[in-house]
Amino acid sequence: MMNPDPEVRRLLDIMPASGRMLCRIVNKPEQSRVIDYSYPVPWSPNRPVSINFDLWSQLSRPQRDLTLLRAVSWLIGIKWFKPDLYRGLIAVGLVGAGVEAVQGDAVGLLMAGGLAAIAGTQIWRSTQSSQRELETDEAAIRVALRRGYTEAEAARHLLEAIEAVARIEGRLQLSFTELVRCQNLRAIAGLSPVATPETLRQE
Repeated sequence: MMNPDPEVRRLLDIMPASGRMLCRIVNKPEQSRVIDYSYPVPWSPNRPVSINFDLWSQLSRPQRDLTLLRAVSWLIGIKWFKPDLYRGLIAVGLVGAGVEAVQGDAVGLLMAGGLAAIAGTQIWRSTQSSQRELETDEAAIRVALRRGYTEAEAARHLLEAIEAVARIEGRLQLSFTELVRCQNLRAIAGLSPVATPETLRQE
């Protein structure tokens, strides 16, 4: 059984500085997943990463490093207040909703709230795309380069971690996104692409 405290300290050391400021590692022995994290809300001061350290200990150290760096890269890649079109629309919608609420205009309130909701949905969808997942893997690999890994080593360890986590969690299938990620990581690692066994394909 792994002692969480020294492992948490080690994981904090390998995080990028922005990850240490934003992300918080939480020991969750009751969860069925090896590592878990969710889409952060803008009003939360930190972004938790929950780890079941009993399951976590079944990964090799390099696999743990890359899995953690990948989680942190995903979380810090979500920037609620980065200026762009959709975030601007959210701000306009929320301000408009506030004004309409004060004026008692139900139709205006509904329209302004709907504008903010649509823009928020677009931001959320952009973080769920396969391309965003591939970019997150590559961001984690760039951090790993500063931690002594080569690009090929980091990609291989992350590839092995994806497969190992599925096995530890008792999943017979990798998701479509995981399959796409594995193929991209094999390319980065310089490994030849392989056909995915039917037992790992998602119906």
